[in-house]
Amino acid sequence: MAARAPHGSNQPPKVIVKKIYIEGHGGHHGGAWKVAYADFVTAMMAFFLLMWLLGATNEKQRKALADYFAPTLVDLKQNSAGSNGLFGGESLLDVDNYPHKAAQTGTRSLTVPAGAKGGEKEGSGEKGSLKGNEALAIEDRRNFSRMKSEVESKMRSNAKLAKLAKHVRFVRTRDGMRIDLLDDADYSMFGLGTTAMVAEADKLVGLVAESIAPMDNPIMVRGHTDSLGYGDPRTMNNWMLSSGRAEATRRRLASGGVKEVQFERIEGVADREPLIAENPGDPRNRRVAVTLLYRKTAFGE
Repeated sequence: MAARAPHGSNQPPKVIVKKIYIEGHGGHHGGAWKVAYADFVTAMMAFFLLMWLLGATNEKQRKALADYFAPTLVDLKQNSAGSNGLFGGESLLDVDNYPHKAAQTGTRSLTVPAGAKGGEKEGSGEKGSLKGNEALAIEDRRNFSRMKSEVESKMRSNAKLAKLAKHVRFVRTRDGMRIDLLDDADYSMFGLGTTAMVAEADKLVGLVAESIAPMDNPIMVRGHTDSLGYGDPRTMNNWMLSSGRAEATRRRLASGGVKEVQFERIEGVADREPLIAENPGDPRNRRVAVTLLYRKTAFGE
């Protein structure tokens, strides 16, 4: 405000400026102390969490926690090359140290031996003890060809079995080698409507058993019939007949030397998979198929 000038004086009046600062509402609640307090509380929480972990865990668990917060790509063995002074008294060529050139294979600290029993050998154990799927398949195909040649040769050397040559068919499938034992209008492996194997068929299946007995391949036996039915399908039908003939063939193979553990599947499919599709009643649809399956690898493939 302007004050009145003294009487009789020409001096200008003095001007007094008064500044008033108004603080914002609630200003006393803010401040840098809040940040510091939050940091303190966080640090205390971390401290108490650490104390709780130390009291609630054992040495092994604490080591795992420490490794989690300080991960490494490779945890070097204690006293391995270079871990304790200059090479730790060991050589880079030692079998327990890490490979550093092509001539040096794995180490016990990095690989699990076959069988997980430990020892000096690493990885696959004895040479060739673990074979891949393709290696087994190649070996199986070679064995299938040898078995086929053996059966055909034995059939040619026997006059009675030679007459049955046209009833035996070898078929390569994606599952293995299938041996079809076929009927026709003049020949039947089993008595009409029964599971009783005739003498010639018995000798033929026995010959097949002798050839496949030395092999370790799993075996599937499948029985087939034609479409001719029965008067009362509730008492007897083609499902029962095909299954019974497959089982009769399995028993004959087993008596011929095939190991019981090799039989993987015994099936009867009645007339559902005819060989002569355009004529389901054709006698050639009556057959038994013995399939040598490819062996599985160690991983079940």
